Amino acid sequence: MSVLSMIQQALAGEAPAGFPMTLPPPIATLLGFELVKIEHGEATFRLEVRRDRHANPMGTLHGGVVCDVADAAMGMACASLLAPGESFTTVELKTNFFRPMRDGTLEARARVVNAGKTFVYLECDVVSLPEEKLVAKSASTCTILRGEQARGR
Repeated sequence: MSVLSMIQQALAGEAPAGFPMTLPPPIATLLGFELVKIEHGEATFRLEVRRDRHANPMGTLHGGVVCDVADAAMGMACASLLAPGESFTTVELKTNFFRPMRDGTLEARARVVNAGKTFVYLECDVVSLPEEKLVAKSASTCTILRGEQARGR
């Protein structure tokens, strides 16, 4: 069974035995975002932005929150490509910010741009809903871990 199939089953509340992930991830619970879509090489997370919870000192959405949601979406898109027993880690993350946000709904829509044997390059559009205005754009490079590395050794 593919990792993507296992994630899809877990989202449906039917996590298979030996499921290698924690869903939702603890950071998603802390910040309040959720996985709303996953397909091969694509993932979307949604966050209800609240100034009383996610704001920086200026009263707008903290950039680190944007990076976390984008990183989660790109990570899940990368995870959708994994074979059983593989894992991954982010080796590079870049975010450009285009407009501030205060309250509302944010979506991070990630997709794999290029997947090699060892490295996966991903991009993510972070948009406000329902306006579909681009809030930020992120890019990430992940490396696939196998064998002892995948098991954390």
